[in-house]
Formats: sequence, structure tokens, C-alpha cells
Amino acid sequence: MSKTILVLGAGTGGIITAKELSREAGKGSGVNPVKIIVFEKEEKNVFAPSLLWLMVGKRKPEQIYRSTNKIAGSGIEVVPGVIEKVNPEAISVTVRGKEYKGDYMVISLGVEQVAEHNLDNFAQDFYTLEGAKIFNEQLQKFEGGKIAVVIPSLPFKCPAAPYEAAMLIEAFIRKKGLRNKTEISLYTPEPGPMAVAGKELSGAVKQIVESKNIHYFPLHQLIAATENTLTFRLASGETKTTAFDLLAYTPKHQCPSVIKETALVGKSGWIEVDRNTMETAFLNVYAIGDITHIPLEMGKPLPKAGVFAHYQAAIVAHNIAKKIEGEIPDKIFNGEGQCFLELGDGKAGYAGGDFYGSPLPNVKMKKPGYWWHWTKVFFEKYWFFKYF
Repeated sequence: MSKTILVLGAGTGGIITAKELSREAGKGSGVNPVKIIVFEKEEKNVFAPSLLWLMVGKRKPEQIYRSTNKIAGSGIEVVPGVIEKVNPEAISVTVRGKEYKGDYMVISLGVEQVAEHNLDNFAQDFYTLEGAKIFNEQLQKFEGGKIAVVIPSLPFKCPAAPYEAAMLIEAFIRKKGLRNKTEISLYTPEPGPMAVAGKELSGAVKQIVESKNIHYFPLHQLIAATENTLTFRLASGETKTTAFDLLAYTPKHQCPSVIKETALVGKSGWIEVDRNTMETAFLNVYAIGDITHIPLEMGKPLPKAGVFAHYQAAIVAHNIAKKIEGEIPDKIFNGEGQCFLELGDGKAGYAGGDFYGSPLPNVKMKKPGYWWHWTKVFFEKYWFFKYF
């Protein structure tokens, strides 16, 4: 009997889940084709890592997205529209008033992004296609002054991204001959860059950032903003106000409203899953990627990053395929992850390791160089070639 799998979201995790299920599921028992339905509200499927290049003019908008409909085929159906209701008990989804029922569900909706302190009125959210595009337009016209990158709240996906943004901006400004006329600052409530990855990596990233004469301000919690000022609460409890001429920010990341209305969400405010199998409390319902909360032994959660969604998706797809075949699921997510760190000037770093390490994650950074930058460029091309 044919099985239907509902895949919520067509980000990194959703695409890989659907493609792997299309390749694996139902092939051994005659249950073919398996029906895979992907639900996605965005028509443009943006490759998020390339937004950093867009914001400094290294890419044009049309180079970093494809039509979401292009993932359809080989048993995959794409249903466009906003998801109105999710029922994990019944394994069903409602879009545009129509209910879709399945035998399995994989939730990969990522995060809901919102602007805090009215930042969207006078600054650019570089986690979006439009925000990165407009920031680049403003940067091209920039003639000197104060540029700020601000992280208003935690958590945020891709922990390296704001640091990469600051360094790419610095390289752009320097090449434009405006470095001695420009002050670049990065403000964050974090105690250090990518702190969950350990003191060694955090310290190395901080050193690289500061070596480029980028002013780094950790433990700065944004509490107010105007069209040219930012006000922070410091660890001491004191407040500090600083000016800016050009501002890029990370949006607040929260669990999507449609999921918050379900019993899937735990005390963390996110979907809590088995950290090895990505199973939720509901039978045959899985959640992967940024929408999940996975506590590490050190007390902090697993960072929100596309690489984890990638690996989790492949494992969940494999295990669902095993279940469909009447076999025992035999793969687990082990906490391994890696990321690139763009430094500007055509160079990048590369860090990775075991985030499930005990008592602390075991993450190391390789020597930065041109190789890692071009590896990231290759991965961008490979992603579009393989999945679209």
C-alpha cells in the first residue's frame, strides 16, 4: 500500500528530506511510488549562505535563488501557500482551507523572523534576499562614517554569519579606499563569537575579527534603536548609546506561530525531539533543523545551522524509508557539524567537529585560506545543480 509523507518547509532540511525519500522510500517492497508532499510558502528558494555575498556585491539576487517548484517530480509534489494548521496527532496539514493527510510527517519550517525595536524601518535584515540586496545598494553609495552589525537577540541561525558579514564589509570598504574614513562595529549579547563551539574557536574568531580593526562589543544587549542610534544594556547593568550611519542586523528568531499552537512545542519554546532520531512525542512525526531544541551536555542548545538540518534530513529520510519497508531504522544523528567562515579578500576558515562531545563540544578550526572560500563557492554551485 502506498505511503504519503508530508514535508513541511522547503529549506535545506525539507529539500534533502524530500529528495532522499524520493530516492530511497518504497523501492524494495513494491510500494512505489511513495507520495511526498512538500509545503512551502515562498516561491523563491534562496540559498541562504550566499546572502553574505549578495550584501557586498559578490552576487546578484537572481544568482542565489531558484523557483521552489523546481524540486517537484520523481514522486515529489509541491503545495504552495501558508500552512494554516498542523495536526501532529492526525498527521495532517491544512493549506488554503484544504487538509492533507499523511502516514509520516517531517517538520522543517525553520524559524519565524521578526524585526525588533523597529529596526526594519531604518536598517537591513541581511538574512533576507531583499534586506541583503538593499544593504548592498546602500553600501555601494557609502562614502564613510560608522557601519554597525548588530545581533539584537538570541538564538539566531548560522552563528558565524554576523562575524562573516562584518569581515566582508571591512574588505569591501578597504578595497573602495574608505577604510580610514570608516568605523566598523559588531554588537552582540553573546559572551564571545560562536561560544557554544568552545573557548578555543571563539577566541580564534574574535582575534581574526579584531585583527581587521573591527570593533567588537560582546555582552551588549540591544534595548532601543532610532534611525541613527543604538542603545544597549551592558553586563554591569549600565546603558550605552552609540551612533551609526549604516546598519545591518539579524532578526529575532522564534518558533513559527502555526507550530506554537500545537502540542509539539516544549518548555524551550521550540520542538523538542530525540536528539539521535529527531522523533517528536508523536508517532511517525519528526522535526529537523532550526525549529528544534536539542540541549547539549554543556547546558546550551545545539546551534541553529543548515549543516545540522542537512544531516538530520538525510537520517530521517533513511529511517522513514526503512519503516516503510518494514525494517528497523538504523541511522542516528551524532552531532557532527561544520561551517565555513568568510574572512573577506577571497579567504575563508573552516571549523567542524562533534557538538555532542562530552563534557564539551569538540570543535576545531582549520587554517584559513583561499581553499576554503573556493570550497564554499563549489558547494553553492553543487547545491543548485543537485537539487534544482
